[in-house]
Amino acid sequence: MGLPRFGRPKGFEGDSSPNLYVANCGPAVGLSYDSIASVFSAFGELKGVFAADDSGARVIVSYRDESSATAALEAFDGHPCPDLGGRSLHIRYSVIQPTSQDFVSIKEEETRNVNTRRKLGELPSFVSLILERISSFPNLDDSANIVLDQLTVNEYPTGVGLSPHVDTHSAFEGFIFSLSLAGPCIMEFRQYAECAWLPNHTSSPSMKMQSPEDDKSFLRRAIYLPPRSMLLLSGEARYAWHHYIPHHKIDLVKDSVIRRGSRRVSFTFRKVRTGPCQCEFPQYCDSQR
Repeated sequence: MGLPRFGRPKGFEGDSSPNLYVANCGPAVGLSYDSIASVFSAFGELKGVFAADDSGARVIVSYRDESSATAALEAFDGHPCPDLGGRSLHIRYSVIQPTSQDFVSIKEEETRNVNTRRKLGELPSFVSLILERISSFPNLDDSANIVLDQLTVNEYPTGVGLSPHVDTHSAFEGFIFSLSLAGPCIMEFRQYAECAWLPNHTSSPSMKMQSPEDDKSFLRRAIYLPPRSMLLLSGEARYAWHHYIPHHKIDLVKDSVIRRGSRRVSFTFRKVRTGPCQCEFPQYCDSQR
């Protein structure tokens, strides 16, 4: 997990900032990023919740404006928070570190698409067997024409999940295959009421959704992904439902507790789209908005 570019925390008397460094808070102490965002969003609009370091017990809460950060600091610093398991949080201001030269430009940072002119080559040979089995999937329309040409490999340490997102419509075609390896997890699907999701809802997996867990603006469905299973997203599930993996170390499946392994690996196969998306879900589609 890449660390955000935030500087050393400043004391309460230091310069204020829209970014808060929050200790005793994070997945390592049983608090998911979603639950943290839900609580802190009561003070104003969030940019996101990020890991402050590799400990899993310290996070950066980043607001749109300083006044929201100040209100949250004054409310939570040194006080037990009932909505976060009664934990006492230790909060200071944090600032983004200036850099002499950015690795990518602001425009490149905002890009959430695929440059079809920069193909790296064929998929690695060790996935040939997987691709062959995918081509024989039953009940797939135009299955003979599926030529998957993009592969994303993700590794998830225990307790680390995936924030809610929809794979960008204009970037990829309608079939997305994801192979789970080494460990199990629960994947949750959310369908938001029209206009109820946040801006830029069609996004990369790193986008943070700030909707509270008890938000009634979306439908929720969950499925269990055991090791060596293949997930296929198509149609409405691919285009109109956010999917995400909760930041948990254990999952409850049919009243049974399933403990996640020390790591989970996913191989996600897609086909890069070469023209605008013309799906049947224009309200979710970046090509048709």
